Amino acid sequence: MGSQTVVADVADELARRVAAGEYQPGDLMPSVRQVAEEFDMNRATAQLTLGRLESYGFVEARRGKGFTIRDVREAGGVEVYHQLFRFSIPMPDIAIEMFRDIVDVERNLVLEALLGYTGGAQRIDSAEMKATIDELESIARQDDPDLRQILALEVALVRRLLTLLGLPMQRAIMNSIGEMVLEVPEAVEAYFAGAPDLHVLVWRALAAVWDSGSGPSEAQLALFEDLFGMYHEKVIARFEELVGMAEEGDGRSHAATA
Repeated sequence: MGSQTVVADVADELARRVAAGEYQPGDLMPSVRQVAEEFDMNRATAQLTLGRLESYGFVEARRGKGFTIRDVREAGGVEVYHQLFRFSIPMPDIAIEMFRDIVDVERNLVLEALLGYTGGAQRIDSAEMKATIDELESIARQDDPDLRQILALEVALVRRLLTLLGLPMQRAIMNSIGEMVLEVPEAVEAYFAGAPDLHVLVWRALAAVWDSGSGPSEAQLALFEDLFGMYHEKVIARFEELVGMAEEGDGRSHAATA
């Protein structure tokens, strides 16, 4: 195993401990010497490991003191939240709480993009839109569709709409949310609480409305918002199932090896 792999693996384990509350904000992290001894590595590698943990935003270097644990929930930015979510998956209560927040922000951003584009004068290249939807459909119809690829294409479509609407801050947040979700298999799978084909049908329906130029009625918009909310409730419920199943699986494996 290469030294970079060791650094990444140990930094991830230390980050997991911070996420789980095993190390409390304001406390000192184990020293370079302690990390080297616990994980059987030399001090130079241990120093790199703690440096990586600092790059995650989980600790702060204090001259003459070592590394102090940050209150990542209170003071962390989007990138820290990104890392925190990734390390929270083995802890269902924390992971579900964070995923609810992620879905809530994502839902509002996507709804803003879709409704803003529907009511605005800007228009995406129809051929470009249809080509992306065709690609979505091609993947969705495979025997074992690549859900991550489908979701990445959908994020790209929303990003394009936000660009056309002149909403760069929303686009940046959407990019960050996309990265958070796409890195976590359980989160990706949760977004397909329904069949992948349904995603394609929604995009085709939206494209047809945009092509018509007439726009949906207020009743149709209200129905869409209601359905959109119901879909995201199913996404959260599916995520709860998936992280709960993972925890049960871990428990069974521990019992089997005990």
